[in-house]
Amino acid sequence: MTDPYVHEEKAEGFGTVRIRPLDAEADAEVVHGWVSEERAVFWGMNGLTRDQVAEIYAHMAGLDSHHAYLVELDGEPVAVLQTYEPSEDRVSECYEVEPGDIGVHVLIAPAGERGARPGWSAALLRAFTSYVLVGRDRRRVVVDPDVRNEKALARFLRHGFEPGPVVTLPEIDLPDVYLPEKTAQLAFLRREVAFPG
Repeated sequence: MTDPYVHEEKAEGFGTVRIRPLDAEADAEVVHGWVSEERAVFWGMNGLTRDQVAEIYAHMAGLDSHHAYLVELDGEPVAVLQTYEPSEDRVSECYEVEPGDIGVHVLIAPAGERGARPGWSAALLRAFTSYVLVGRDRRRVVVDPDVRNEKALARFLRHGFEPGPVVTLPEIDLPDVYLPEKTAQLAFLRREVAFPG
């Protein structure tokens, strides 16, 4: 059997973080639980059924430009990481895409039984940026959190992201995909900033 993980690294003080492609059907229950919480309102899936969440990720699995991953800590699911080609996404209408750019969406699971752990989100972001910038040999990460999602934006800025413009991502209304208009704060992280030298 082949190793399903695309990235693995030790998160000092936490354990081993592993990233694997999200299985739309097998992972739907856990992801649905996360996206249904009020804290995940900016993820845009509040109110969807488990089957609708599975359908969205099954659709994404068929795309060449957008990918979803389940992130595990010592075998336990802890986050969803989505990557996308900015040139194939609505964000391309709002900024000048550079060669080597990669877009990222991050959803961190609720704290769970162990409670909040200082430094955990920073450790996860290190793993994500290591995967996309080094593992996938990209030059710059772009994120586009909802402008009201101050917590996510603060997390990115602490991690070294540079704030970009506030933009309005246009509505997308296609047979397989609907995304409402979104006011987003763009932010960017270059590889040489994340991994100097």
